[in-house]
Amino acid sequence: LSGGLDSAVALAICQSEGYAAHALTIDYGQRHHWEIEAARRVAQAAGVKRHIVLNVDLTAWGGSALTQDLTVPTHRNADAMGQGIPITYVPGRNTIFLSLAMAWAETLETGHLFIGAHALDYSGYPDCRPDYFHAYEQMANLATKSGVEGNAGWQIHTPLIDMTKADIIRRGEALGVPFALTVSCYQPREDKLDFPPLACGICDSCIIRRRAFDAAGVDDPIEYAIAPE
Repeated sequence: LSGGLDSAVALAICQSEGYAAHALTIDYGQRHHWEIEAARRVAQAAGVKRHIVLNVDLTAWGGSALTQDLTVPTHRNADAMGQGIPITYVPGRNTIFLSLAMAWAETLETGHLFIGAHALDYSGYPDCRPDYFHAYEQMANLATKSGVEGNAGWQIHTPLIDMTKADIIRRGEALGVPFALTVSCYQPREDKLDFPPLACGICDSCIIRRRAFDAAGVDDPIEYAIAPE
């Protein structure tokens, strides 16, 4: 549960399918603390059974604009966003996160993991592809006691994987997801002390978010410092 709108919708879908949700948020040293606070508020609003915020400092080696002092791309159009893997990619992030979630899930005696990844996003993150999650399931069944001794095996649920961003917003709207509590911006204004923060409006994530809300015909409840292009 990252604090962004995708994971908030994935959580709502998880609960709508009858699962008792436990939510894991990773404080990995990302550029701002706002998404951690957003995750806390989303988890509380959803009434999850337990929410853990785990500290795993990925700034130790950096390698991303989200974990070191690198410039976040701004004012990019869809074509530019679709070229290559962006500098906001965090090396190994989903693999690290899923491994931690898998370890906790094993203690809960469940093989069900939900993650809000989707393959149709503009940003070409390699760890958001269906083939990756299929391979991870195979690894989990080889690497864990529950995978070796259990009967059901591991299942990574990616309910958003084939949705467009607009489809995700429509599904979240239908499920009552509190989008006003979510934070998508890569560089929200740090001079605002109360929640929610003011989104920059010009980073890739802000532009993708606002265009998706427009395409979905849903009002985006957050505020932007600059209206997204």
